[in-house]
Amino acid sequence: MKSKHEINFFQEYAATLEGSSMKFIGEKKTISFFIKRIIDVLFSLIGLIITLPIILLVAILIKIETPGPFFFLQERVGLNGKYFYVIKLRSMTVDAEKNGAQWAEKNDPRVTRVGTFIRKTRIDEIPQFINVLVGDMSLVGPRPERPIFTAMFNEDIPGFVERLKIKPGITGWAQVNGGYEITPKEKLALDCYYISNFSLVLDIQIILKTIIICLTGKDAR
Repeated sequence: MKSKHEINFFQEYAATLEGSSMKFIGEKKTISFFIKRIIDVLFSLIGLIITLPIILLVAILIKIETPGPFFFLQERVGLNGKYFYVIKLRSMTVDAEKNGAQWAEKNDPRVTRVGTFIRKTRIDEIPQFINVLVGDMSLVGPRPERPIFTAMFNEDIPGFVERLKIKPGITGWAQVNGGYEITPKEKLALDCYYISNFSLVLDIQIILKTIIICLTGKDAR
């Protein structure tokens, strides 16, 4: 159930976002976005096929350690304020948000032992290839936030909503330049840089940096 605050926020901004995002796309080469979508679909299909054994193994370990589902669905805000459910492998206890929505902290006690490993290696994000395939996300873009946090951040940091001009991504410029440790204001600055300087070359650079981060476990929480 969405709060009145969240509903009012997106009623106010969604219409203007659609126009601004179309203007943004019009200013760039449309062919680049077409190629980006093709890359998204191909890489996501290949990624799911290659990582399926890992997903199955981790799912079994999650079920062994704690009761509850091995997938975790959470509502996020995407392009032009559209709501969708991001898919993750569950890394926390099932009652992790019994006291309401909250950001994950470093050494968060709600994270399970299996969860600690899959968050460090970013394995918990693998199912989001499905989000990419259905078109809610891209491989690269601003990380999608929850509605309540998006509304809250935009009040404190005017312009935070500008991140919604482009599809959210599994990884992004902010994630490879600070990850979990940066503030929402710093995240906005990095995401705006990506939006303003979007190119397929930049996407490739981000993907390569992401692979390095996954292998080293840098900035995990």
